[in-house]
Amino acid sequence: MNTTASTSGRPWRIPYGVADFIKVRTRGHYYLDKTPYLPILEQAGEYLFLIRPRRFGKSLLQSVMECYYDAYWAERFDELFADTWIHAHPTAERGQYLCLRFDFSAVSSTPAEVRESFEDHLRILLIDFFKRHKERLPMEIATAVLNEPSSARRIERLVGELRELGLALYLFIDEYDNFANKLLVQAGPAAYRELTHGSGFFRDFFALLKEAVGRTGSGLARLFIVGVSPITLDDVTSGFNIGRNISLDPRFNALVGFTHTELERLFAAFGQDFSAHRAVIDDWYNHYHFHGSRREAIVNSDMALYYLQSLVDLGTPPDDLIDYNVRIDYGKLRHLVQIDRQLADREALGAGARLNGNFSRLRAIIETGEEVATIQPSFPAEGLLQQENFVSLVYYLGLLSFAGEREGSPLLKIPNRTVRQLMYGYLRAAYDEVGVFRPSTYLVAEKLRHMAYRGEWEGFFDYLAEQIAEQASVRDFLQGEKMIQGFLLAWLNLSPYFRVFSEAEQGGGFVDLYLAPFYLKYPDMRHAYLIELKYLSRAQDTPKQREQLLEEARAQLRRYLRDARVREPLGEAELHPLVLLYSGWELVHREQIKKFDL
Repeated sequence: MNTTASTSGRPWRIPYGVADFIKVRTRGHYYLDKTPYLPILEQAGEYLFLIRPRRFGKSLLQSVMECYYDAYWAERFDELFADTWIHAHPTAERGQYLCLRFDFSAVSSTPAEVRESFEDHLRILLIDFFKRHKERLPMEIATAVLNEPSSARRIERLVGELRELGLALYLFIDEYDNFANKLLVQAGPAAYRELTHGSGFFRDFFALLKEAVGRTGSGLARLFIVGVSPITLDDVTSGFNIGRNISLDPRFNALVGFTHTELERLFAAFGQDFSAHRAVIDDWYNHYHFHGSRREAIVNSDMALYYLQSLVDLGTPPDDLIDYNVRIDYGKLRHLVQIDRQLADREALGAGARLNGNFSRLRAIIETGEEVATIQPSFPAEGLLQQENFVSLVYYLGLLSFAGEREGSPLLKIPNRTVRQLMYGYLRAAYDEVGVFRPSTYLVAEKLRHMAYRGEWEGFFDYLAEQIAEQASVRDFLQGEKMIQGFLLAWLNLSPYFRVFSEAEQGGGFVDLYLAPFYLKYPDMRHAYLIELKYLSRAQDTPKQREQLLEEARAQLRRYLRDARVREPLGEAELHPLVLLYSGWELVHREQIKKFDL
C-alpha cells in the first residue's frame, strides 16, 4: 500500500475509532491489511466464534468480511480492495452471500426495554437487508419475513426462504454479549438469567441459530460471532456447540490488533519513525498473546492509533497514555463478578464482605503480576466463583495474557503498563466502594507530586500509614509483605510521575519497588526511589528481628544500586534508597540510607 498518500492523492487519515470499512476505503483512512486471513477463516469452518478484548478491531474485521462476501458490494470489489492481499488472491466465495450483520451494542440493557430494543434493532437491520437485496429477494418474501412475530421467527423464515431460492446467508453478530453483560451488571443475576435461560427471548434466538445451522440444505451458510467473553454464549446455548471457537487458535493470534511489522508500516505512512516510539508503545500497549505458543506479540490497535493520532496532530505523544475509551471498558470488570465467598465468610471485615468479585484472587494477580491457570473455552455466569473461570474471564477481558509455562501449566501475566495501571485503579475503586479505605485522592496526588519534584518522600508514606491507622477495616487486607507492596503500588500509581518497576516485573533478584522518573511526560523530574520493604508479623516483632531485617534491607539496597536496570532509566535524577519496615499493617520504621558512589 502507498505509504505517502491515499489513492485520492490526499494525505492519509488515521482510522482511530473507525470500524466501517467503506468509510476507511472511501475517505482516505490508512488500512493495515488483514485480508490474508480471509482464506484461513474460510477453511477454519462455517460457523465461527471469536473472543478478543474490546478496542482491538473486531468490528472493522467484520465490516471487511461483510464487504468482501456480500453480493451487494461485489461490483465495488476493485475500488474497496485495491492494493490489498485479497485483491490479488480472491477466493471462490467472494461476493457469494447475502450478508446480514447485527451489532448488539445497539440494544438497550434496561430490563423494561431490552426485549423491545432487541426486536427493533433486528427489524431495522432486516429492513435494510431487504432494501439492499431487493433485486435478489422479491417483495413478498420481505413482507412475509417481516410479518413474523419475533426476530427468532423472522430469521427462521428468512433462512427457509433463502434455501428455496438457492441463496446463502452469511450472518455476522458483533458484540453479541454486550447488552446481556450490561444487564448482568445493572440489574443483577436474576434479570440476566431470565434473559439467557428457560424461555428467555435471547436464548430462543440462539436456539433458532443452532437449529438453522443443522438444517439440511440450510440457507444459513456461514456465521461469525464476536464478543469479549464466552459467558453469554455458554448460557444461551448450553456451551458453544454450534460451531468452532477460534479464540485460542494460534493461527489467529494477529487476526486483530497490530504486530510490530504492521506498526512500522503504519507509522511510516504518516512520516513517523516507529523505532523512536517502540519502547513506550511496548511498555504501555504491547505483549498480548492469544495462544500459549506465544507467537508474535500483539499491540492493542486502539491504543496504538490513539498514540499515533497525537503524534500527527500535536507532534508529541498524548499527555495521558491511557485512552479514555479503554478506561471505561476495563472499568466494567468490577461489576462482572460475584461476591467473594472467602471475604464474606470473615465477619470481622464488616463492609469489606460486600466487595464485588473474586477479590482475593484478583488482588493476588495484581500483587504478583501473574497467574498459573488453564484458560477455559466457555463457562456460565453462575460459574464465576470458580477460580479457573474467574481467571479465564480476566484473560478474555485482556487483563492477563499468555506468557509461557510453569510446571507444565500455562503462565499468564499482566501484559503492559496500561493494564497494570487500570488494575491498580480497580483496587482503589473496590476499597472505596465498600468503605474499606478512603483517603483523600487529592492529598495523595499532592504528596506524590512533592515526592517526584521535591524529593519529599516521607509525607506520602506517613499519610497512608495515618489513614490505615484511622480506617481499621483495611488492616485485614494488609497481612504479608506482598499485600503491603500491592497496596502501596495501587496508590503510587495514582499519578503517573514514575515508571514503577517491581520485583515481579523484573523477574526476581531485584529491589521490591523502583520508582524511575517518567521523563517522556515529565522531563524536569529529578527524583527517583529504590524501596526495599521488610515485613514482620505482630507475633514475630522484636527489636532484634527489626534490626536484623533493617541491616538486610540496607545491604540489599547497596547491591541493587549498582544494577544496570537501576542506572539505565535514572538519567539526571537524584536516587533515594529507602527502607520501609512494617509490623503487620503498621509502618514502624522508614529511612533513607546514606549515599555513596555508584
